[in-house]
Amino acid sequence: MKKIFLCILIIAGFSSCSKFLDQEPLSTSTDDSFWKDEAEAESAIAGSYALVRQAFNLVEGVSFFAYGDLVSDEILSSNLSDLGPVVQLNPTGYVPSGEPWRNLRRLRRFDLFYRAIDQASRCIAFIPNIPASEFSSEEERNRLIGEAYFLRAFNYFYMTRIWGDVPLVSGAVNVSSAVNLPRTPQAEVLSSCIKDIETAISLLPWQYASASDKAVRANKGSAYALLAHLYAWMGEYEKCALAADEVVKQETLYGFVSRDSLSYRGIYKGGSNEGVFEIAQSGENEGTILGIGRFTLAAPYITGKTGVEIVIDSNTVYRMFPKGTTDKRFRSCFNLSNTAAPMCTKYANISYVGGGQSSAATPLFRNNIVVFRYSDIYLLRAEALAATGQYSAARTMLNKIRSLADATAVNIPDHLLFEEIIEERGRELFLEGHRFYDVIRLTRKDVSKVSFFGTTAIGPKMTTTDFLQGKYYWPLDPSLLNENKLLTQTPFWNSKI
Repeated sequence: MKKIFLCILIIAGFSSCSKFLDQEPLSTSTDDSFWKDEAEAESAIAGSYALVRQAFNLVEGVSFFAYGDLVSDEILSSNLSDLGPVVQLNPTGYVPSGEPWRNLRRLRRFDLFYRAIDQASRCIAFIPNIPASEFSSEEERNRLIGEAYFLRAFNYFYMTRIWGDVPLVSGAVNVSSAVNLPRTPQAEVLSSCIKDIETAISLLPWQYASASDKAVRANKGSAYALLAHLYAWMGEYEKCALAADEVVKQETLYGFVSRDSLSYRGIYKGGSNEGVFEIAQSGENEGTILGIGRFTLAAPYITGKTGVEIVIDSNTVYRMFPKGTTDKRFRSCFNLSNTAAPMCTKYANISYVGGGQSSAATPLFRNNIVVFRYSDIYLLRAEALAATGQYSAARTMLNKIRSLADATAVNIPDHLLFEEIIEERGRELFLEGHRFYDVIRLTRKDVSKVSFFGTTAIGPKMTTTDFLQGKYYWPLDPSLLNENKLLTQTPFWNSKI
């Protein structure tokens, strides 16, 4: 099976020389002449993965982190264009209609997610009609269809966590921008996701077709991980625990990586034992010149760079890792020596292009986007067990993760265990796209925990009233409302943008 490739990403456009991921998304004009054999089915699936990658890299390479981290207590400030208001959880700034490239506008639009859904739905509609003789095996055809169902569910789930209610397109083939469709209640969208994931699970194998496919192509583990996260978001923790357990017990396929610095950093380069689902962009002929590493690192990791553009909140780090901690993750993942530019070093997988490693060279970041990993699903199961009163088992799983990092075991009252597991997810998954959603789940259980969203010099990112009114869902860009008169603004932001 072909590896998902990405060559050096070019500035804001993030173009690449990949043969797999650079396939043009299909359209109705190509359907009659396409869909003839396995190679074209493979190409079509690649187009859907490519669009997910574009969506996650859209805003200077940090869209994935903007939604999951920048708005949380992990990040103090940013001087990147249009991202300062995002960090303050106030993404309402005016963008002139003639400037569609602005970061803030791109983050408030869901175009690329729907293009990826459209691509996946075409695969679902047309791959079954390709003659069986054109595939190397029926298992291969099923795997490709299963990937399409997974990708469609994945995109809808991500949109619901960002915007809440989003248009759900009926029928086998979707329209690329959901034009002239109203918002569908989130519960209905998630119900559709569950059906797609269950279909994906029935079609996907556990094993990868080749070692190069590990984590960057969907398998049963990816689908169960998605299902576990979906049920956690819905608060259906008994089902979450069951789905997460399907991943946790696959100990011959997944495992833990050493928490020592270079080994731990290898998780983010991709393809480690921890990887469950990743967006590929780190191989030898791959890399990005923008992205989360570019904006959160400086010297000595980036030669000659004196400051950072996205500033992590050292107060949050020190709350998670009190001074004097023996936790290996603190030593492996943070450099707080420069108080003006505290750094998370997870994404310091860097090589240089031109000029060796001099200040004239261009740093190339070789990090996959690690969407789901084994420790994430392991702790998600612990969270689900705590939520359903299975405290002893939850505590055992929590302390397993802590023991890997040489951190002391926790022995706290049962009623505090859920919150402590959320904090452990913060320690383990810092700057990995999870924190904002984790704290939403915590605050849904105890609204007083809204303080975890953090404060800045401007003031609190979210008050209790804000949370109860749904501030954690993003506004839609006004341009979307102009294009689709059936869309309505996200309720909290209705009079604010």
